[in-house]
Amino acid sequence: MARTTDSDLTPQELRVLVAVADAGAFSAAAWALALTQSAVSHSVRGSERKIGAVLFDRGRTGARPTPAGDKAVAHARRVLRLLDVLTAEARGAARSDTVEGPLRIVAFRSAALHLLPPVLQRLRARHPGIEPRVRIVCEVGRGTAGEVADGKADLAIVTLGGSVPLPPGLVASRLLEEPYALVHPTGHTAPRSLPLVDWAENCGSYTRDWWAAQDWIPKATVEAEDDGAVLSLVSAGHGMAIMPALSLAGAANTVGITDLGIERPTRLVGYVTTSELAGTAVVRALVRELRATVPHAMSLLSGEA
Repeated sequence: MARTTDSDLTPQELRVLVAVADAGAFSAAAWALALTQSAVSHSVRGSERKIGAVLFDRGRTGARPTPAGDKAVAHARRVLRLLDVLTAEARGAARSDTVEGPLRIVAFRSAALHLLPPVLQRLRARHPGIEPRVRIVCEVGRGTAGEVADGKADLAIVTLGGSVPLPPGLVASRLLEEPYALVHPTGHTAPRSLPLVDWAENCGSYTRDWWAAQDWIPKATVEAEDDGAVLSLVSAGHGMAIMPALSLAGAANTVGITDLGIERPTRLVGYVTTSELAGTAVVRALVRELRATVPHAMSLLSGEA
C-alpha cells in the first residue's frame, strides 16, 4: 500500500497554489482561503521545496506564476477536480448510480448560443443532479482547449484542425462540420465588391488555404471582437463577411446569406476533455447528449439558413 511521503503535496497545499495564481497575490489568496498571509507564504515555500522549483515571482505588484508555477497550478487544478469527482461519483454509486455534481463547460460564443442550450436541456432532464456551469471563451490562441488543459474546465467545445495544436494530455472528438457562407446586406446586387468585415476567431488554418486562393477577397478594412459584432456591422451595411453556419443562426432578415459553392471552406467543431475526466459519469453524460442532440440541431440550423 502506497504511503504519503514528505515530498507529497497535500490537497490544502494544492488549493493554496491555485488561490495564489487566481488572486495574483498572497494576501488576496489568504483572504479567499480564510488563512493568514504567513500561512499562505509558508505553504507556498513548502510546496516549492517539495517540488524543487520556484513557483511564483514575488514583487510589489503581487505574485505571478513562473513557467514551473504555471505547470504546477494546472496540475493542481486537475487533481483537485478529480478529488471532487471522487466524492460525487462515490455518492452517486451509493444512490443507485445517480449522476450528480458540478460540470464545468467552456465554449466559443456561437456554440454556447446555438449548440449547448438543447444539449443542457436534455442533460438536466435526465440527470437533475448535474449542475452545468458554462463560460464563453474566445477561440483565439489556446482558446477553449487551453481552459481544459489548465484545469479550469471539464469539457470544451472547440474548433479542431486550427493553426494552434491541442495541448498534450487532452482527448478530442469530432461533433460536426459546418460550412462557411458569404454574408452581406440583404438585397445587395454585388456583395463580393463590398469591404471585408472580419474578426479574430475567423483565422484558423481550416480556411486559410481557401482564403488565399480567392482573389476577390480584399484585406479586412473593418475588424470586430466577435462574430455577433460582425453580423451587426454587415446588417448595418458596413461590408460583407465570410462566416460559419453556427455564427449565422438567427441572423436578422437584413443579413443576406449566399452559398459559396462546393469548394466552400468548412470548420470542424468537436469537444475536448482530459484523459482522466473522459471516463467520469458527468462528462460521459454530457458527451452522450452532445452526440444525440448536435446532428439534429445542425439540421435545423441548415434548414433555417
